[in-house]
Formats: sequence, C-alpha cells, structure tokens
Amino acid sequence: MALNKFSRTLTQEVTNPAAKAMLYGIGLTEDDMNKPQIGIASTGYEGNPCNMHLNGLSVHVKKGIQDNGMVGLIFHTIGVSDGMTNGNDGMSYSLPSRDIIADSIENVVGAQWYDGVIAVVGCDKNMPGAMMALARLNRPGMLVYGGTIRSGEYKGKKLDIVSAFEALGQKFAGNISDEDYEGVIKHSIPGPGACGGMYTANTMASSMEAMGLVLPNSSSYPATHEGKKAECLAIGAAMKVLLEKNICPKDIMTRKAFENAMTIVMALGGSTNAVLHYLAIAHAAGVSFTLQDIQAISDRTPLIADLKPSGKYFMEDMLSIGGVQSVMKYLLKEGYMHGDCMTVTGKTLAENLADVEDLEFENQKIVMPLDKPIKKTGHLQILFGNLAPEGSVAKITGKEGERFEGIAKVCEREEEIIEFLSKGEIKAGHVIVIRNEGPKGGPGMPEMLKPTSAIMGAGLGDKVAMITDGRFSGGSHGFVVGHVTPEAQEGGPIGLVKDGDKITIDAVSNTMTLHISDEEMAERRKNWKPIPSPFTTGVLRKYIKNVSSASLGCVTDL
Repeated sequence: MALNKFSRTLTQEVTNPAAKAMLYGIGLTEDDMNKPQIGIASTGYEGNPCNMHLNGLSVHVKKGIQDNGMVGLIFHTIGVSDGMTNGNDGMSYSLPSRDIIADSIENVVGAQWYDGVIAVVGCDKNMPGAMMALARLNRPGMLVYGGTIRSGEYKGKKLDIVSAFEALGQKFAGNISDEDYEGVIKHSIPGPGACGGMYTANTMASSMEAMGLVLPNSSSYPATHEGKKAECLAIGAAMKVLLEKNICPKDIMTRKAFENAMTIVMALGGSTNAVLHYLAIAHAAGVSFTLQDIQAISDRTPLIADLKPSGKYFMEDMLSIGGVQSVMKYLLKEGYMHGDCMTVTGKTLAENLADVEDLEFENQKIVMPLDKPIKKTGHLQILFGNLAPEGSVAKITGKEGERFEGIAKVCEREEEIIEFLSKGEIKAGHVIVIRNEGPKGGPGMPEMLKPTSAIMGAGLGDKVAMITDGRFSGGSHGFVVGHVTPEAQEGGPIGLVKDGDKITIDAVSNTMTLHISDEEMAERRKNWKPIPSPFTTGVLRKYIKNVSSASLGCVTDL
C-alpha cells in the first residue's frame, strides 16, 4: 500500500532518526517502518456507561488495522458524562470538553503525523469533538460509535436515564413511593452504551451515519450487540480503501452531507444539541451552514420516528426494522437525501444503500410513512424575535402544541427551578425563564435535563413552557426553547425579563416575543449589570474568554 501525502515515516527517517529509533523502541519492526501508521483515538474511561467499553472496542479496531497491513497506535482523550453532570456544577465542563476533545485529537495526530485517524466515541461531546478534529486534520479517517445502551426494566416497565430524572418530579408531586423511586434509579441503566432514546448521543451517531463518516449500521448496533465487534474489525479494510483512494474527511463533509445529516436528525426527532454541534463542525470543515439553513431543512422534512424522549420507542428497537440504513434508503427514495455523497466505504451513499432492505410499515409503528407523519415539518424550529434577536432553538414535536403564551417565572440559575418546583411555586401557564446559563454565563451552557424531567414527572409537561440561554439534553421534552441568543451574560434580552411579563412562543411564525415596549426594554437595559464570574483561572476561564455565541456553534477558534 502506498503511503499517502500525509506520510510521516519517510520524513522521519531523513530528518529525525531519533523518531525512528523511538518507533523501534515501542516494538515496531523494520517492515513496520514502511506501513501507514493509524492513530486510534479512544474516548474510553471507566466512569460512564457510555464510554466504559470503548477501550475494549479500540483493541478490536487496532486488530483490524494490523490485519490489513497497517500499524495501529491507540491514544486517549477525555470524556465527560452529561448524564452524571446534569443538574450540578459539573455540567459547566461538558460543552468545553467537546473542544478539548477536538483540540487533543488534532494535537496528537498533527504532532505524530499519523497517516490516518480513527476515533472511537460513545457520548454526547465525544462525537462532535472527534468530527471537528477530523475536519481540521483532513487526512483519511472515520469514527466508530460505541452503540446505544439496552433498556432497563422495573416492574415490567422499560426504563432509561430519563426515567430516573422523571422519577424525581414524581417524588416532588408525591406520585411515587420511596421504594419505587429507588427501584427506578437502580434499574434504569443495565450496562454499557449511550443513553437509549433519540437523545444527543444517538442523534449524533445517526447523523454521522447519514453524513458518511461511519460504516453502515454503526448507529444501530447496541453496545453489547455482536455486530459492534464485527464493525470494529472491519474498520481496517475500510481505512485501507481511504488511504489508497486518498479520501479525506472534507471530501465527505460537503454541504450536501451536512444537509443529509440534519435531514436524519429531523426525521428521527433528534436532539437540539445537533444544531449547536453541526454549526461547529461546519466551521471546522469550512462549510457555510447557518441557523437559517437548518430551519430550511426542518421546513421540508417531516418527523416520522416515534422515538424517546417524546415518543414510545428506544434506539435498540430500530435494529428490528433495519436500523437507520432502512430509514435513510426510504428518505433517499422519496427525494429527501443526496445519494451522490462520498462515504468512508469509498462508495456513495446511494451505493451503500442499494442492497439495504426497504422499510416496511405494516408490522411496525416505530417509523411512520411520510404521508402519515407525526409532524409534517421538523420538530427543531429556529425562533427569532425581541427575546432572541440572534436566534434560539425550540424542540416542538407537535404533541405539546405549536404556540404557548404565558407569564414569566424567572430563575436566575437552573438550581432555582428545582427549589420552586419542590415548593409548588411552578404553576400552569408559567413560561419558566432560566438564564445566566449560556456559554459564558453558565459557563459552558449547561443542559436543563433535570428541570425538564422534573417538570414532566410533576405532571406539568403540557401546562408550562421553558426558555433558557443554556442547552437542553436530547432527553428533554415538553415545550422548550434553548440556545437563546444573545445570552444574558452578554446583555441579551433574556436577562431583562421580569416575573409576570407576558411571553409568546410561536413555532408556526417562528417567533418568541416579550410583550413589553421598546422603551421599557431600553430602560431595563440601562439598569442591567452582568453577574461577575467566579472563574478567574483555569479551563472555564479560558472557555469564557474564547467561546463564541451559541448561534455560531460555541466554537473557540474564531
């Protein structure tokens, strides 16, 4: 196999004999010196079910690489568990971890001059971080998704991570016994894999598959499925094709591929976080892709999958109907996807899907036909207005309605809503405003899974709305609007809202309106002051200084 243009081996031999000596020192042979070297970036660590098995998968990837005449070299990057940090101060570190992951993969592969790179990923920020790194490096590479978790079970009911959060709301409302509360907590997570609904991890995995950055079916195999090991072993042959044809990530990550990725997000009911991440990934790839572009895709793409959090089914159920591949083939056939996009198989998307079984609708209710959708347009809506001059992202499946008008109940931080809820101060008709949780103000734009789940558990899901300059988890559902920009810390209008103000959220006209006059808005702005940040050193201080607006993807390298 010929070395590609990124080859480091020959350069080292001529200019840096010490590097060659070090390669001998790690156990490579003289024959190995003429082989492509592939960096295998594992995001595995023991503290999180999403990532606990990834180091093991990386070993299978390495074997596949070695069996195909290349040298596989495993290195590691960090991870943060969104599920474990939701609702506490640790969540401030979640979104920054995405950029640290991107930076660290870029740093290692760039410094070591690996001929290619494979990222083994499993949780919410691993995937976009690795995708950003691949785009920046632009040398042959792909990703491997660790797979979804199997559902848990308690007293005959299937459970997942959101079940645990919703049980908290039930506890506040007095609708669950202490025994059953603990039973749900103990049985929600049965083993390895990413959170089991169409939450952020499975959203990103499905959209990566639509973009062509993983092997077919990568997003559909559960973590413990035998197909996951087979996929890892097959990576070597695929990487060999990429090297021989010199197919690089930017050959795959085209504007059409971004449209394919967001189309599958809309069709499957994916996470609001996909908006934030694909803006950042597009920036890394040098592709023009904006909030308005995402809205256009939402306008033309029906929501057809009845997946959690707003639906009934888990990601593990998708495999029984042919997985994401069957949904993609159906959407391609109906003209919703671009079939001419290159993928990591060395074939186009249409070529990959040619032999996939057609999606059938007679004996399954997980995915609906396009003429009988759950919602005629996408569930992710980009809202503007005097409350969000630079945009916001709503998750509206239609089950909550498409318009909500109510009275503001302001929470200066996320923690306040749990206190208000426990005291019974959250009432039907409230628009709950959670502010100072943006990329700079949070910092790190924390997710609001704990509040939304508690609201659902308390039986208020269809009676209140929630807006925030922070984020929502892929597990959040209800009438929710996040990513409100400008954020409160930057002087955005969300920081000027007062208790009792009337707010209208309209996902038909795509507007969010604070019903006060321009003069009143200006007067409130005169008296507004930012909250001083307690972070004066360290990683969060660096993040505050460098992070862009959520409307630009919260990138740190503008």
